[in-house]
Amino acid sequence: MDIPEASSLPLYNSSEQRTAGMEDHYGNPILPSVFGIICFLGIAGNSIVMYTIIKKTKCRAKQTVPDIFIFNLSVVDLLFLLGMPFLIHQLLGNGSWCFGATMCKVISAIDSNSQTVSTYILTVMTLDRYMATVHPFRFNNIRTNCVATSVVVMVWALSLVSITPVLMYTGLMPLHTGQVGCALLLPNPSTNICWFTIYQFVLAFAFPLTIICVVFFKILKHMSTTVAPLPLRNQQVRNKSVTRMAVAICLAFFVCWAPYYILQLVHLGVQKPSASFYNVYNVAISMGYANSCINPFLYIILSKNFKRQLIVAIQPANNNFRVNPSSTEATVSLRLTTDCQRHTSGDSSEN
Repeated sequence: MDIPEASSLPLYNSSEQRTAGMEDHYGNPILPSVFGIICFLGIAGNSIVMYTIIKKTKCRAKQTVPDIFIFNLSVVDLLFLLGMPFLIHQLLGNGSWCFGATMCKVISAIDSNSQTVSTYILTVMTLDRYMATVHPFRFNNIRTNCVATSVVVMVWALSLVSITPVLMYTGLMPLHTGQVGCALLLPNPSTNICWFTIYQFVLAFAFPLTIICVVFFKILKHMSTTVAPLPLRNQQVRNKSVTRMAVAICLAFFVCWAPYYILQLVHLGVQKPSASFYNVYNVAISMGYANSCINPFLYIILSKNFKRQLIVAIQPANNNFRVNPSSTEATVSLRLTTDCQRHTSGDSSEN
């Protein structure tokens, strides 16, 4: 039985001959080309996001809690996308894996871990939006950079624990072509496949989705019934802006990943998947990877503050000052101060 597993890499649980439908999607240049475009745009976009936040921190601008979550989400997306070249190689190489057993385990673990960490960070981000919007003063002492960093570390640790089955059972599997593939080799596929699929669906999708939906419902209900006093209107507008971006990021994540997890469940009742099933499945995988590609564009489109940070980060240094040996140090300091002030003026307002 051919099994598309919880990792987006095409993994299998038996050495049976693959169906004609599975053979058809290998050697087709369309899917590798799409993956290549997603990989390039995603790596470039997330690298820009990370550079922008790092540049802001170097300029001693105040780092906010959303900055920490967005930076880590970009790191996760970047790691996830770095596994795409291996997937492209498998698609072009008839499913074979030539990078060895260690890389098979590492890439599969990164792939699975990235999916889980992304979901958990989005869940934590949603809870942070709830505290900032509904209880802005009550949880002020909790919404600190130190606490946010600690939470992110715990999220990474929890995710690593949750992918223990992938770390334990991923390995090389002989293919009927005489080559080897990278596979999740569960000890008792007839029962373990079902439990593992449900385990991943609940842990990485259904449970976080439930929390996020409930919390955002409370946030939207609060925002629709509350009118802030005049001095707090600016703060309320800023909170709405950040919350709108968080809603868009969460919505994009679950729209992009829902088809993949639904097909995982459907596959449990399909003994011999057809060519159409594999085509739809590969589209679902493409949507999952595309989510890591579109997040940077959501930051730029929905956050005016991030857009300002990006412009300052990529803008070349201003060369209006004449440099001479006696004033080089002072001139450089003045130029740096000017750039950093532009960062600070836009960042002090966002929570």
